[in-house]
Amino acid sequence: MTDTSTPFLTPAGPRRPGERALTALGLAAPADNPADSSPHVFPDGGSWRTEIPSVEGPEALAVVLKESSRLGVPVHRVSQGSGVWMLSDAEITEMAEACAEHDIELCLFTGPRGTWDTGGSTRTASGGAGLRARGHDALAGCVEDALRATELGIRCLLVADEGVLWTLHRLRELGLLPADTTLKVSALIGPVNPASVSVYERLGADSVNVPSDLTGSHFTEIRRVSGVPLDLYIEAPDDLGGYVRMYEAAELIRRAAPLYLKFGLSRAPGIYPYGAHLRDAALETARERVRRGRLVLDLLSRHGADGGMSPLGSRLPGPLNRFSLKD
Repeated sequence: MTDTSTPFLTPAGPRRPGERALTALGLAAPADNPADSSPHVFPDGGSWRTEIPSVEGPEALAVVLKESSRLGVPVHRVSQGSGVWMLSDAEITEMAEACAEHDIELCLFTGPRGTWDTGGSTRTASGGAGLRARGHDALAGCVEDALRATELGIRCLLVADEGVLWTLHRLRELGLLPADTTLKVSALIGPVNPASVSVYERLGADSVNVPSDLTGSHFTEIRRVSGVPLDLYIEAPDDLGGYVRMYEAAELIRRAAPLYLKFGLSRAPGIYPYGAHLRDAALETARERVRRGRLVLDLLSRHGADGGMSPLGSRLPGPLNRFSLKD
């Protein structure tokens, strides 16, 4: 969906970090180029939403809900990385009900995936096919996860394979998955150029997690060809680079809207696939991700760039471009 306005901007635009002091020294930054601003917004008119990732079960979700209430952090979506198959029906139902009560979208990962099965090439220097679903059985497992999750009330699915994405989109179009199911592309296979983002959109993606090392120019290039919502780690886990881009949040929104601000955590232990043996790490990192979100929101507020957030409870992406099912 497009709009010529940039609702997160104040009439004079947000102030940049250190702007007044640097201007006094003759070191003012160049003015923004209006052509760099994204023309796209969410269908509710907002430019950005929030996401807390790596919420691996009911206990971690309870921590996120408690901390977000205590710190005043608005949450549009929480996502889980270990997979539908790592949760019992009771756990999925508990998480779905808690998120519904707080009007938060819950996104669960489909599996299995190549990094955890017998595909030895994923452990080579090249990484092989990475997280992609290897063979018919892995594809079938992802479909099974999707069907099971949606039957239990989940309406957002994370995917790490182009074929799985296209298959789930076709199932959605045929009515075998609920029509309001959204499909989210994982950061672990995120595209890095305008053509590839456009392909993922056409394959059925409703949001695409792009790598956190993209520049402002990269986002402007993407927004010239696609309005699909983008997900971006404002702070990335170490295995995704460990980048901390808090001070860039306003500029990232300006260039990349509609954008999900993902509050990740660097210098944190990996917890996938999650189990009780990782409980302490999962709960403590969940708590800290919410605090990191508060820090980002405080920066946006101080810089006058905190307007334009989508209303809480918003989740749908608006009209997007798709390949024909007959292709």
